[in-house]
Amino acid sequence: MNERLCKQINFVLELDKMKNLYRQTYVLHEDRKENDAEHSWHLAVMALLLSEYADKEIDTVKVMKMVLLHDIVEIDAGDTYCYDSEGNSTKAEREENAAQRIFGLLPHDQKDIFYGLWREFEDCKTNEARFAAVLDRLQPLMLNYTKKGISWKEHDIYKEQVMNRNKDYFGESEELAKLIKSVIVDAASKGWLKI
Repeated sequence: MNERLCKQINFVLELDKMKNLYRQTYVLHEDRKENDAEHSWHLAVMALLLSEYADKEIDTVKVMKMVLLHDIVEIDAGDTYCYDSEGNSTKAEREENAAQRIFGLLPHDQKDIFYGLWREFEDCKTNEARFAAVLDRLQPLMLNYTKKGISWKEHDIYKEQVMNRNKDYFGESEELAKLIKSVIVDAASKGWLKI
C-alpha cells in the first residue's frame, strides 16, 4: 500500500471510534443515546434536505462536509454537553489539540482541507458555518422534543438556557428560527423544560 493510502486508511479506521462516543441526546426508537457518527450523518442529511431554508447564499456541499467533520475531535476531546459550563471552559483547547492530532493522520493536503473546514465551523463566521451551527442545534432539539424532553429533564435544563443557545443563529433561517422557538415554548409549556 502506498504511503498516502496508508495514511487515509488509518484516518478512516480512527473515525470508527466515533461510533462509541455517546452524546446526551437520545435516539427516537430505542432507549439509548446517539453516538457522534449517527449525529454527524443525521446533520449531513439535514443539510442536504433543509438548505432551501437558509436565508443567505450557502454552498450546501460545504455545509455537509463541515457537519461530517465537526465532531471528529471528540475522539480525543470527548463530547462536552452544551450546558456544561465547566467542561466548556476547556473545550476549545482540548478540541484544538485533538484536531492537530487526528487531522494530522492525513496526507498533508487533506489535513489542511479537513482542518480548515473544522476550523471554519468552530469560528462560525461564514454563511456555511452559521447554517451548519443551526442544524447542529436543531437536530438534538428535535430529538429531545420528540422524546418528551428526556435529556433536558435529566439535566434540569431551563427554557432560557435552550433559547440562549439558539438565539445567535436565528438570523440564518427565518423558517428554522420559527420552528426552534415554537418547540422551546411548547416544551416549556409541557413541563419538559424548567421555567
